[in-house]
Amino acid sequence: MDSKIIFYLSIFFLLSFNASALEFSNKFIQGSFILGKTKPGAKVKIDNKDVLVTEDGYFAFGLGRDRKNDVVIRILKDKKLDVIVKKVYKRKYKIQKIDGLPEKKVTPPKEVYDRIKKENKLITDARSIESNLTFFKNKFINPLKESIVTGVYGSQRILNGKPKWPHYGIDFAAKKGTKIRAMLDGTATMVENDLFYTGGTLIFDHGHGISTLYMHMERIFVKKGQKVKQGEVIGTVGSTGRSTGPHLDIRLNWFNVRLDPATVLNLN
Repeated sequence: MDSKIIFYLSIFFLLSFNASALEFSNKFIQGSFILGKTKPGAKVKIDNKDVLVTEDGYFAFGLGRDRKNDVVIRILKDKKLDVIVKKVYKRKYKIQKIDGLPEKKVTPPKEVYDRIKKENKLITDARSIESNLTFFKNKFINPLKESIVTGVYGSQRILNGKPKWPHYGIDFAAKKGTKIRAMLDGTATMVENDLFYTGGTLIFDHGHGISTLYMHMERIFVKKGQKVKQGEVIGTVGSTGRSTGPHLDIRLNWFNVRLDPATVLNLN
């Protein structure tokens, strides 16, 4: 029998065996947001981490940009433990090398290091929230009605031989003042108008460690702690922070694991 047929049959039988216990919404590739569905009342561990499960059996997690090892999923229900191991598939990312740049374009001045450190902690704290909200299980919508994607998840620049931080979001080019919509229902956990790198920055909690970030905003229309509905106008496109032109940079996270927003959006 052909090896590919054997492979797909084995996957079929594995999924059939666990069909009543576990379903997934996405492929297990680097950067993916994964929505899981199991039996109500089950307890779930991803690798060695306990994750929250909704009353109807939904849970969420994500795979980092450079994750190499398999995912081990443990489902405990009625004293029966199911262990599922899922292979994580690699992606290729766009790498751009640029040499001959002035040093100030490559490394921020030392006098802003403390500011950057403080601002990074604000973002890390907001992404670390684990609430019982269940909005994460719903379908996301695009934040802009009309835009052009100019930057993708995972890409990286090497400036003057120094590898810079990879890009962990999606950039949308749009006119300054363009209205930004909430991609999902959520609660604002961070509202900052002037961060060094990201300028006007907004973070929403959607439950179970899933959060979204909106960056380089010109205006922000919500306050910290405010609840918003999907599609609500939350601000406008700007060019604040370290930005070369008007655009919106969005991010998706599972706690502090940075995920590809393209795995939850329809960008076609």
